[in-house]
Amino acid sequence: MLLCSNLLYAQQKDYSKDVQSTDAIISALYEVISGEAGQPRDWNRFKNLFTPDAKLIPTSKTKEGKISYASMTPADYTQMFESRVATGFYERELNRLTDAYGTIVHVFSTYETRESKEGPVTNRGINSIQLLKTHERYYIMNIFWCGENTGFLLPDHYMKGRIE
Repeated sequence: MLLCSNLLYAQQKDYSKDVQSTDAIISALYEVISGEAGQPRDWNRFKNLFTPDAKLIPTSKTKEGKISYASMTPADYTQMFESRVATGFYERELNRLTDAYGTIVHVFSTYETRESKEGPVTNRGINSIQLLKTHERYYIMNIFWCGENTGFLLPDHYMKGRIE
């Protein structure tokens, strides 16, 4: 029994530094989903960032102009992402605007994606991230995002290259 608990303890990682500040949780989010083709992601670290009922909501606009969205749990996202792990994926934050009041923090995070760390940019967009601030830590409650496309070009004021 003691050996079993020691093995379990050794396999657990401490993710507490990921959730101690707005900067830490946003950095952890981008880090955990990024990596080379075939590189396993630490989905336990990913899951630790979220509230149990968190949602991830991508939006898009078709060529015909129709607006659509999907709503996923963190578990749905990891399952979808695993089907794409054959290609590399790097998401990097370019700019951040943050507003906070009491227990709520809203982060408007401009991003770019690449299939390799130094490869060409494959997409850009904005992640609207809602955080819950408790006495102990921060949690991601929702990530609502829109990739750049025809009709939705990123305005200059979201591309200033600053993180605040």
